Amino acid sequence: MFKGSNVALITPFKDDKLDDETYIKLIHFHINNGTNGLVPAGTTGESPTLSHNEHERVIELCVKESNGKLPVFAGTGSNSTEEAISLTNHAEKIGANGALIVTPYYNKPTQEGLYQHYKAINNKCGIPILIYNIPGRSVIDMSVDTMARLYELKNIIGVKDATGDLNRVDQTLKKLGKDFLQLTGNDDNALEFNKRGGEGAISVTANIAPRLCSDFQKFSNLKSKFANNEKAKKLNEVLQPLHHSMFVESNPSPVKYAAKQLGLCNDEVRLPLVKVTDKTKDIVNKALRSAKLI
Repeated sequence: MFKGSNVALITPFKDDKLDDETYIKLIHFHINNGTNGLVPAGTTGESPTLSHNEHERVIELCVKESNGKLPVFAGTGSNSTEEAISLTNHAEKIGANGALIVTPYYNKPTQEGLYQHYKAINNKCGIPILIYNIPGRSVIDMSVDTMARLYELKNIIGVKDATGDLNRVDQTLKKLGKDFLQLTGNDDNALEFNKRGGEGAISVTANIAPRLCSDFQKFSNLKSKFANNEKAKKLNEVLQPLHHSMFVESNPSPVKYAAKQLGLCNDEVRLPLVKVTDKTKDIVNKALRSAKLI
């Protein structure tokens, strides 16, 4: 249900307010341009600086506007277990297909604490849950053994792996089996990630190159009937400069600038993030031109 190219949706602002009209246009842009799934209210959607009401609003808009055309896995994580339960229950109530739940940041729980956090959310909801493991932002790293314990629960179906460690794909596949869904959170390693058993990405680059990203995933997923290593490699070469440019500064500032260049939304971000420097603009523009997007 949630394989291939899934976009970590940016959240557009206008004068520091949620820009509903532009957000709706972005959703339909993805419906019409090959994206396989929508992920609202994640890191790329600036969830840390969304109010609780805004967080719920962007998920509601995404579910309503996608209207079953694309699956929606809502970002509902928090370092407060009760808040994560509340957000996940809301996502389930309004019709999201699943929840992407980040490991609790700042608190630095033990592996047992991680297990109990996800177990508590699992026990209070009835939709599929993807673990979001991103030690670079949350400081703690969920072990493969802890994921294996969680996979025994009814709603845990897979992981968004943003560790950057490709050996984890092999370890997870060996320990949890092929039915445990592995998606990369690192656009730049998606080719090798899929070669090792992954089945897609939750992508930043897909915000600005949805067709390229979805075609790449179609060709690089070994389980796809369209699997074609040569086509995947060629698209990967096209996409790599874009992937790199999206992380020259803190995400999502570069991708919002790129989206502005493509006429998708403005480049407004919320503090403590700021707009990108002129040097980064040059890097992003060069990458957009190399991919023939401008």
